[in-house]
Amino acid sequence: MRRMRITACAAFLFVAFSLLAAPPSGTIQVTHVTWNDAPPTMPAGTKIAVLEGDPKKPGLFTIRLKVPAGSVIAPHWHPRPERVTVLAGHVLVGFSDVVDEKSATEFTDGGFYVNARKAHHWVKFAEDTVLQLTCEGPWELNYLK
Repeated sequence: MRRMRITACAAFLFVAFSLLAAPPSGTIQVTHVTWNDAPPTMPAGTKIAVLEGDPKKPGLFTIRLKVPAGSVIAPHWHPRPERVTVLAGHVLVGFSDVVDEKSATEFTDGGFYVNARKAHHWVKFAEDTVLQLTCEGPWELNYLK
């Protein structure tokens, strides 16, 4: 019985100290998101939060975009793949040189898509939407003329 108590106490202490240990070097943990105005290439009223990296520099980065309902990102392309998760909201995504809702794919909460490098696409926001993008920088948005 005494041995069981000592073993249980040791196991409890091990778990307790493991939970208090600092995360390994290189770990990123975000518990609060700070929203700022997005660059002028994004629709008016769009907010951005940088979670990791720097979208203006080479290397991996993750950002969130909070885009108002009714906004449209006109046909454009990126020089590197763009991985997008819809955290909240509703978007239409089309792969064409013109906005054509009939050819779009609808994404809602939890939806995920990857825009291939240099793929012409557009995005329409049916409601206030939060997107998370993970990409290789620098992030460039090249609108079609």
